[in-house]
Amino acid sequence: MRDSKVIKRNKRDSFSYRLKRFLALSAEEKGYFLEAYFTLGVMRGVILTRPFKQITKTLEQCPASAQAPAVSEEQLATARKIGAMIETAAAHTPWESACLAKALTAWKMLQRRGIPGGFYLGAFQDQNAEETMQAHAWSQCGKNILTGAAGHEKFAVLSLFRWPAEKSRI
Repeated sequence: MRDSKVIKRNKRDSFSYRLKRFLALSAEEKGYFLEAYFTLGVMRGVILTRPFKQITKTLEQCPASAQAPAVSEEQLATARKIGAMIETAAAHTPWESACLAKALTAWKMLQRRGIPGGFYLGAFQDQNAEETMQAHAWSQCGKNILTGAAGHEKFAVLSLFRWPAEKSRI
């Protein structure tokens, strides 16, 4: 008798489960999810094909200690929803949607809506790991971290990039 391996699929991995979850979202959340999904793909392509300096040329590089621009409660609520949908969409892309792609996606989605914010680049040296230098990116609106919050505390901030509050069609 052949040794057959039975692969148990988690109910959450099924297409019907994911579709039901998507359909349960509000119209606004569906829009944010779809925009995040496609923008993550674009940002992944940009990361792979362009130098970082070219990607960030329209952003202001600030000292890490710079105070976050003020945002209204409405802007903050929108930013939080967008951040949540970016994290959710990133978990479902067939390509790698790592922290930098998520931070760049937050930049584009918030800037389109005239919501100011920034993203941080940090590094951490782990002597016990195979790759001793690790990097991370996270986005922030006001004092709220939108993407990349998990573990960001252990990273030393190398750069902070801010975008202006005016709306962009990009």
